[in-house]
Amino acid sequence: MFQRILIANRGEIALRVIRACKEMGIATVAVFSEGDRGAHYLSMADESYCIGPASSSESYLQIKRIISAAEVGGVQAIHPGYGFLSENSHFAEVCKDCNITFIGPSHEAMQRLGDKVSARNAAIEAKVPVVPGTEGLVTDEKYALKTAKEIGYPILIKATAGGGGKGMRVARDEAELLSGLKQAAMEAEKAFKNAGVYMEKYVENPRHVEVQFIGDHHGNVVHLWERDCSMQRKHQKLVEESPSPNLPKSVREEICKAAVRLAKAANYTNAGTCEFIVDPQNNFYFIEVNARIQVEHPVTEMVTGTDLIQLQIRVAAGEELPFKQKEIECRGHAIEVRINAEDPDHDFRGSPGTITKLRLPGGPGVRFDSHVYDGYRIPPYYDSMIGKLIIYRPTRAEAIATCRRALDEFVIEGVKTTIPLAKRILNDPNFVAGTVHTKYVEQSMLKT
Repeated sequence: MFQRILIANRGEIALRVIRACKEMGIATVAVFSEGDRGAHYLSMADESYCIGPASSSESYLQIKRIISAAEVGGVQAIHPGYGFLSENSHFAEVCKDCNITFIGPSHEAMQRLGDKVSARNAAIEAKVPVVPGTEGLVTDEKYALKTAKEIGYPILIKATAGGGGKGMRVARDEAELLSGLKQAAMEAEKAFKNAGVYMEKYVENPRHVEVQFIGDHHGNVVHLWERDCSMQRKHQKLVEESPSPNLPKSVREEICKAAVRLAKAANYTNAGTCEFIVDPQNNFYFIEVNARIQVEHPVTEMVTGTDLIQLQIRVAAGEELPFKQKEIECRGHAIEVRINAEDPDHDFRGSPGTITKLRLPGGPGVRFDSHVYDGYRIPPYYDSMIGKLIIYRPTRAEAIATCRRALDEFVIEGVKTTIPLAKRILNDPNFVAGTVHTKYVEQSMLKT
């Protein structure tokens, strides 16, 4: 087992990894930018090093500076968290070349499944259903128009790199297709330094269902059941839950098996998530793999009784998974609400600033993963997430009731937050009935 681990991230996920390491008796090294200097969670690490200015491009995305901190800190492994360099195959390869274990998949597996076109091809080879689309990147307008005519409109244009909805456009005719290709490529180049885009049939009003899986270095791959992430805005998730409501048992089992099949075919090790869309007839289609731990991993932890961060570390250290597939049960129901420093009534405008008052909810089944505190200054340079409210109860109805109560107890003053929207979601009759889709929030719950 590792003696020291560096966390190449910040905020909530950095604190989450620090806590997991402390429970395992592993020393931690944190890195921080000038924008995060003085954050309380840094004092919980055994050491911390400044790696640059506030801008993430000059700090958290600087591979050389992170490797230097790792060498000075004498670590054996690096946990990348989520975001930043977590799905950067070059970073994983550099870690390997420096004899530092990257706590995640190999750079080869990441290259195969991190790139959406390559992952789509791997899914086809593994007999995992995919949405009809291009076999590779769109290289010219003539090819795009011909393919779109064969597939049928509407068409979804997607960047092959990155995520979070960047580099995505929906085209309902030829004019929108041509303009959308250019816009998506430009956005993808700016966000990911990769202008490659591909096309697939746009499935109207699907649900977003993803499967958590993990593999070790001994040939074992298991799934830890699925999560439903349909409550989202512009591809940014707002509420996640496990298990997925109203998903037939046969579909649930098949979608989980498909995720494991793809992971095994790619020789994938460590934690990953296989994302699918599910149409109104419960047909499911592969869309991408997130080759890292995800923001919403706590709902899986709650229903399976596992610690995914500790599992990641143990697998990276060469240990076998401590359970077989048949031993992983899904019990109860978990809901996660992302609390962001944004104003949902004004187009989700960011609201950085100082938290002047913070009162957290509590009681049975309530967990809050966060790095903020009374007086914490939310910097304007990074993702706006303040924390994650996680609820676990025996049934979905009880989880919803507890979540409503917890949101009513929650007090954050000094900045705008998404708590008011979260309250509306948890009281929405269609959410309660489990009959929502990925466009539901934008179409039915937001002011136009």
